[in-house]
Amino acid sequence: MQVAFYAPLKPIDHPVPSGERLIARMLCEALETAGMQVDVAARLRSRVADGNILKQARLAELGTKLAARLLRQYQAGTRPKPDIWFTYHLYYKAPDWIGPIVADALNIPYVVAEASFAPKRAKGAWAQSHRAVETALKQADMVFSLNRTDIECLKTICTADKLHFLPPFTRVSDWHVGSRPPIDPCHLRLVTTAMMRDGDKLKSYEILANSLGRILREGIDNWHLTVIGDGPARQKVEDLFAEYGVDDRLISFAGLAKPDQTRDILAQSDLFIWPAINEAFGMALLEAQSAGLPVIAGDAGGVSGIVSSRITGWLVPEGDVDAFAERVAKSVRSDVMVLRDMGQSGATKAQQHHTIRAAADLLSAKINKLMSERQPPDDSKGQI
Repeated sequence: MQVAFYAPLKPIDHPVPSGERLIARMLCEALETAGMQVDVAARLRSRVADGNILKQARLAELGTKLAARLLRQYQAGTRPKPDIWFTYHLYYKAPDWIGPIVADALNIPYVVAEASFAPKRAKGAWAQSHRAVETALKQADMVFSLNRTDIECLKTICTADKLHFLPPFTRVSDWHVGSRPPIDPCHLRLVTTAMMRDGDKLKSYEILANSLGRILREGIDNWHLTVIGDGPARQKVEDLFAEYGVDDRLISFAGLAKPDQTRDILAQSDLFIWPAINEAFGMALLEAQSAGLPVIAGDAGGVSGIVSSRITGWLVPEGDVDAFAERVAKSVRSDVMVLRDMGQSGATKAQQHHTIRAAADLLSAKINKLMSERQPPDDSKGQI
């Protein structure tokens, strides 16, 4: 089966690493693992962060032109003609201006992974892009969501039979840790991984710094935090920890690390902590669990699809500084002996439900069923 793949928010070969780029790459790998041939059909970044109406119009026009070019390439045989079109991440700031046109012209299924629908954007700066998302979702034959919360919102625009939960996944084996050093109750090794940028990431860092500052004031200092990550807001992040009294004795900034470097740090750690403000689900949380670490996280978005509270870690109300601080304090003071068991439960859960093979099997089953149920194209469609 030939798949035309498109990620309008961020192409899979974008030079700046991010969770968005990683998930796009993982989806391509899962589709290929399922035996499909994947062609990255377009690299147009359709994101308009500020609602600029003229920019949205220009991108819509460019998307139409790119769709026409693709159709010419398929007709000429210079590009493999797809059996399905697969778009990753669709929302009002980054609509798909290409896929719906191509899928309709070729009479092939239009499939989406990770979409959100915000009716409040029907008016205002993003109205044009919102309508494009609405059109695409109404046309979609199938929508996979890595976040169960999004499914509820999508039910207002998609019929239930088109919506499917796809558990977040990663190369779990790449994060496996064979053995860990014993836990020292007098020196718990905490770790977190996140890009440093304004917005929700910075809000999470502020809650993290505030929480650790609170437990320090209670005299709880039997821990050290390693922060993996970098970005334009790094100085702001460092200033936040200093402001809340978390000094160099208790925190280390590892900077941007490669995956194997990150795994080595996780292997030497005891507990992963992250407030997860407005987090879709959190690839870093899944990688930590795959490495056998228990997790404390804010109960945001699809985080509960990864972290099973009181089994593989603890979930606290999103944005609740008091609850987050209290949970960290209990974990480093009185719940130390359960950390290894919880971490092992997380690693087992990841191996059973969050592998690329598991994602490939689900995608294969659903897409093959869709293809078998579709009526053969009539003579009036599929012509370019």
